[in-house]
Amino acid sequence: MRIGDAAAAAGTTPRALRFYEQRGLLPPPSRTPTGQRQYGPSDVARIRLIRELLSVGLTIEDIRSCADHLHLIELDPTRPCGAAQATPGPGIAARRLAALEAEIARLTKLRDQLADRVRGGPAPSRTRSASRRAETPSSSRSA
Repeated sequence: MRIGDAAAAAGTTPRALRFYEQRGLLPPPSRTPTGQRQYGPSDVARIRLIRELLSVGLTIEDIRSCADHLHLIELDPTRPCGAAQATPGPGIAARRLAALEAEIARLTKLRDQLADRVRGGPAPSRTRSASRRAETPSSSRSA
């Protein structure tokens, strides 16, 4: 099938397929004698897997780092994402999960600080130089 048909079957766009190919997530597809890309059912399954991995928070770079092993997840969908990696250490999915948890903690703290300010709670502490600037009227500064 041609790129438009494959994209539609996977729920994406031809532009996304070209992007995935450029970024190394998809191997270069076979071509027709006129140079058009040709995709088969296994390509569509891989595109769907890439979209699923992106939708759960993995990045293009995360997926690219294990692109050579995506077929392992395609063959066994119950296989943990981190188990498809080629390098030792924490799995890709585990690292992404830790990054997401850290970002949630940062955003939760920021939300709590903003909520305190909205309720009239204590302002965040200022640095000494910021406090001095706030206390010094600009009209009394000498040139």
